[in-house]
Amino acid sequence: MRWLAILLLTATLARAEGERAGDFDYYVLSLSWSPSWCALEGDASGSSQCDAENAFGWVLHGLWPQYEDGWPSYCRTGARNPSRAETAAMADVMGTSGAAWHQWQKHGRCSGLFSDDYFALARVAYGRVARPEVFRKLAKAVTLPASVVEDAFLEANPGLGADMITITCAAGRIQEARICLTRDLEPRDCGADVVRDCSMRDALLDPIR
Repeated sequence: MRWLAILLLTATLARAEGERAGDFDYYVLSLSWSPSWCALEGDASGSSQCDAENAFGWVLHGLWPQYEDGWPSYCRTGARNPSRAETAAMADVMGTSGAAWHQWQKHGRCSGLFSDDYFALARVAYGRVARPEVFRKLAKAVTLPASVVEDAFLEANPGLGADMITITCAAGRIQEARICLTRDLEPRDCGADVVRDCSMRDALLDPIR
């Protein structure tokens, strides 16, 4: 019976793509630690996000419409795609215009908003979350429990509770901080499929270049 339970869980989470735009329950604000992404992907692809002069720390990975269980993606919408100028204008918080384009295609279309309104909302959400300054001050790479990163966000954002944020890891590194918000961008508890904290006690955190 265990395989059946796993199959049912997988079928619930991995919804078909192309859902109706605007049909979701809450948002996940995903913040990516740029040095980790650069070490794992960006450097190899020559991404401008990883250029030293940019000094990116926590960048806006995306503002993701979410169901209480699972998530929509690549939704059906009559909204036009963003212009190059629109996506380029998001590079200061998202790293590159290409990242903004991808986030619109996969997640933004599901918001039910026009692209300019979606990007404006994402920028507001990003601005409301204090990114702990301590991580910008690292002089060299450190290893630390992932829970330390979560605690730093909770201290910097008194309105957040432990069930409203999750820290993820990838390839032994701190990857993202994901914060759950209502459709009005107020903090709320995450769904069970989002609350999957990294349990590493020796996760690598690279310094900003």
